[in-house]
Order: sequence, then structure tokens, then C-alpha cells
Amino acid sequence: MKTHSDSRIADEALIRMASRIRAHVVTMSSHAKAPHVGSALSCVDILVALYFKVARIYPADPQRRDRDRIILSKGHACAALYACLAERGYFPIPNLELFAQEGTAFALHPSRKLDYGIEATTGSLGHGLGIGTGMALAAQIDGHESKVFVVLSDGECNEGSVWEAAMWAPSKRLTNLVAIVDYNKLQAIGRCSEVTGIDPLPEKWEAFGWDVVEVDGHDLVAFVESLQTTHSTKPRAVIAHTTKGKGISFMENDIEWHYRPPSSADLERALLELGVVL
Repeated sequence: MKTHSDSRIADEALIRMASRIRAHVVTMSSHAKAPHVGSALSCVDILVALYFKVARIYPADPQRRDRDRIILSKGHACAALYACLAERGYFPIPNLELFAQEGTAFALHPSRKLDYGIEATTGSLGHGLGIGTGMALAAQIDGHESKVFVVLSDGECNEGSVWEAAMWAPSKRLTNLVAIVDYNKLQAIGRCSEVTGIDPLPEKWEAFGWDVVEVDGHDLVAFVESLQTTHSTKPRAVIAHTTKGKGISFMENDIEWHYRPPSSADLERALLELGVVL
């Protein structure tokens, strides 16, 4: 029987992994001179919870039909996705050095490559939830217990196609579908509340027929719990309150890091803060 101390060790391991993934993100972004480091850092804890705790996935058999699916709809944050996939064993960790290099599997926006654990081509925002609803319906038709987790950005919720899928999924009672909104309150050109009328975001999802949970997206224990509980008749929307650039003090809540790649000096400072040696 698992004891409380066993659970705590597992939780601490998740926290250590999240720091390691952040170290990968800033290293990859700095070496490739690639943007979107702030966006990747904000969803690290979400992806770590999914890949290392919640989702039923099989790195040694990545196309197993009854696997859970994880879709990073905010594809511009793919540095965090690639780092999680590497640490989870889908491909060798040194492959992360190929990030943003032409002709490799690790482009600035992910392309579907199932052997690498990449379930969908994303980055043109607004597509992930529609893809996920189709996968969730297919799993139900096939009689599989697979769940589909779709990670969206808050700015992505400006897209009308998100709300088409949000309206359709409850009508089909896709209880195996979970939409996770990385709600860091910032997008490319400003605060989300200033760009469009995104608030009140939880109430919008609820009005579309979803079971809605709000949670601190950086509290791994609370976030995992929000994913493990289920609703009997509705898909679930998890509004994960996060901070853009989370984990690096000089990047946190600073829109500049949506596009600015870390310099070598920035990288050195970031790794020192994280206390991680890769």
C-alpha cells in the first residue's frame, strides 16, 4: 500500500523534473536563438503532470491504440513538449540539440510524428481542440478508455474554432476529453484582457457545457488532482492559472520573453536560479 511519504517522494520527483525541463527549455532556446521561451516555461508544470503522472502513455510502444493522447495546441511552446518527450524516453535526450534546426523533427512548431510521441501538428492556433474532440470521439466509438488532453493558450481562445469545438464536445458527451487552458494572462502583443474580452474565462467554458475547474497551474499536487477526478456526463475544462516565464525570476510575467531568445548570459543566470546541471 502506498504511504503518504511515498506520495510525497513522487511529488518531489515531479518538482525536480519540472526544474530539469525548464533547464532544457532555456538551454534549447538560447542555443537555437529561438523565441517563445516565456510561453514554454508557463506550461512546463502542466506537461510534466501529464507526461510523468497522469496520462497512460507507452514510450516503448508509442502508437499503441489504447494510449492517452496529449496535444499541445499552443505549438509555439514546443520546447517544453520536446524536453518532456525526451526525458520520458521517446527519443534520446541529446536529440534536443537539434531544436529549431532545418530538416529535423524538432521544428519551432511541432509536426505530427507518432514515433516521437508528437500527436498533432500544431502552432496555427485554434486547431488543437478540434483535433482532440475527434480523437476523443474515435476512442469512444472504438471502445477504448483513452483520454485526450489538449493544452491551449489563453490567447488561443480568441480563435472562433476553439469555441466550435467547445460547443460540439459536450453535445457528444465526450467525458474522455480534457481541455487545459494555460492561463498566463499574456499573449504576443499585450495582456489578454486588453486584446479581446477573454474574461470571465471559466464562466464561458461552463456556459458551453463543460465541467470547469480552476487551479494553480504551478501547484503540481493540486493540478494532478484536477485531472484525475472525472465528471460523469461532461468534458472537463481546467483553467490553469500560470505565470509566463515561470521559474526564471527575470522572465516571469514579462511579455518581452514571448519573442526574445535568451543570450548566453541569460542562460547562465537562468540555470543558476534553477540549480540544474544538464
